[in-house]
Amino acid sequence: VEQALDKYESASGDWGQPIKLTQKLPKGEAYLETEAPRGQMGFYLVSTGDSIPWRVRARSSCFCNLSVTSELCRGTLLADVPAIVGSLDVVMGEIDR
Repeated sequence: VEQALDKYESASGDWGQPIKLTQKLPKGEAYLETEAPRGQMGFYLVSTGDSIPWRVRARSSCFCNLSVTSELCRGTLLADVPAIVGSLDVVMGEIDR
C-alpha cells in the first residue's frame, strides 16, 4: 500500500477531476438480462437523451428466486418452509434493491 501511495503522489496528471461524459444515451428504455451465480440478473434503464440515465434499476437473481416462494410452499407444512427457502440459497442482502 505504501508503494502505491508513493507512486500515486509522484504521478502526474489531472487527478481528482470528475469524468466528463461526452456520449449521450439514446432516448428510451431498455432491459438487459445477464447470467449471475444464482440465476438471471436484470437491469432496467430509462434515458431522456442526456449523458446520464434518468432511472436505473437492478433486479437480482435472489429476488427473482424468492418471488416463487409462495408457489413452492403451497400445500406444505409450516415446518418445511425453512428448508424450502434454504434450498433456494437466497442472499437477503440482494433482495432489498
